[in-house]
Amino acid sequence: MNRLLGVFLIASAAFAQENPAAQAAHKWRKQHERAIVDEFIALLSIPNIATDRANIQRNADFIAKMLEKRGITPKLVSIPGANPVVFGEIRTPGATRTLVFYAHYDGQPLDPKEWATPPFSPVLRDKSLEKDGRVIPLPASQFDPESRIYARSAGDDKTNVMTLMAALDAIRAAGLKTKSNIKFAFEGEEEAGSINLGSILDANKQLFSGDMWFICDGPVHQTRQQLITFGARGITTVDVTLYGPRRELHSGHYGNWAPNPAMALAQLLASMKDESGHILVDHFYDGVEPLSDTEKRAVANAPDADRDLMRELWLGSTENAPRHLADLINVPSLNIRGMASSRTGAGASNVIPSTATASIDMRLVKGMDHAETARRLIAHIKSRGYFIVDHDPSPEERMSHPKVAKVVVEEGGYNAVRTSMDLPISQEIIRTVESARGKTVLLPTTGGSAPLDVIEKALGTRTIAIPTANHDDNQHTFNENLRIQNLWDGIELMAALLTM
Repeated sequence: MNRLLGVFLIASAAFAQENPAAQAAHKWRKQHERAIVDEFIALLSIPNIATDRANIQRNADFIAKMLEKRGITPKLVSIPGANPVVFGEIRTPGATRTLVFYAHYDGQPLDPKEWATPPFSPVLRDKSLEKDGRVIPLPASQFDPESRIYARSAGDDKTNVMTLMAALDAIRAAGLKTKSNIKFAFEGEEEAGSINLGSILDANKQLFSGDMWFICDGPVHQTRQQLITFGARGITTVDVTLYGPRRELHSGHYGNWAPNPAMALAQLLASMKDESGHILVDHFYDGVEPLSDTEKRAVANAPDADRDLMRELWLGSTENAPRHLADLINVPSLNIRGMASSRTGAGASNVIPSTATASIDMRLVKGMDHAETARRLIAHIKSRGYFIVDHDPSPEERMSHPKVAKVVVEEGGYNAVRTSMDLPISQEIIRTVESARGKTVLLPTTGGSAPLDVIEKALGTRTIAIPTANHDDNQHTFNENLRIQNLWDGIELMAALLTM
């Protein structure tokens, strides 16, 4: 057990939960663990890649039935060509404000061959795969809190559909009432860039209006402490393809003569960052809005998990050292999320490849514009001598220029936002979360991206992220999982926020 985790577990053991709704949810959950997990597994069993429209519809219909089961009239809200947002509402007599709870039910694309077990056939393991966890039967009642459910979207983000539904069951069983109007918005395209969410919200402003949107997505702090993030980084994604010969060529006959696009791509990517991790694209950091004094104090007070994370991930160094992770997620990043050129390993051939492609994501902080950031990257590529096209270049284009790059900016980019920690509602949320979960880590920005900017622009509201998944849930990759205790903690936390 690492040092920080040990300290947290000792503190947790001494923590006396103060929030009545969280206490009620704790008691109710202990009596209904198997029923909660059964419903969760049924939801996880439905494939949910955003482009799989038939199965996305099955997910939306299933979630609508979950709402109906709780006495909430669901509505599937969409526009032509978009996956539906599942909407539900609880109107509270005398309420003076509306709280909206957001989660998404779509998941990242995947290759089933990479998974230890099929991604849409959920299994329970007695511990994590990294610790040689084995598949075990579902218990009749009580679950080991360290056991884990393995399935796509177990952590990101169907877990929060389930925590909200179970929290509703718990507070109603205890006779507790909501004090605010409550709305639910479950999106089906978040992992595809939320490309239609803004249009859906624009067309249904009154339906989705609220004083605060809770973004129920993402992992808790690496120490397992509860986390609140008051903003999220924006994102823009760019694909770059470079070209060599029309067809692959024998590397002996044509090596040193025919340009190699894989080598050229490596050199181009290396020009974008220095060895410490600083981004070299001209004007990349222009416009970045500095943190407030309150936000700087929050970052300084966050637990330092870097050394333990390095051991967990087998890292001998980190980028931008000696700066810490809690600091660096408030800084824009440029990441190579994938590269491809010809074949490798046992399938490799002695050839000069014909093309080489890299996919780049850039995470943005407040003050940066996603479209302008993409333009700055394209300008950098052009400055390296490349003729830029946004389509497969013709033979004439390839022969007329020494170096050609196809650069495609993907749909779905959006900007970063931050909600002030000093607002009265922000302080109320902090008190509520701490009353349910004890000592809580506060950060101005989450490292991941979420469509907060899309929501705020469409509705003129504010957003705060309340994550629940374990930090090592393998989100966005194979063998995604959810630690059972995080599911239980999430139910108690959502019960507290629903009755805030």
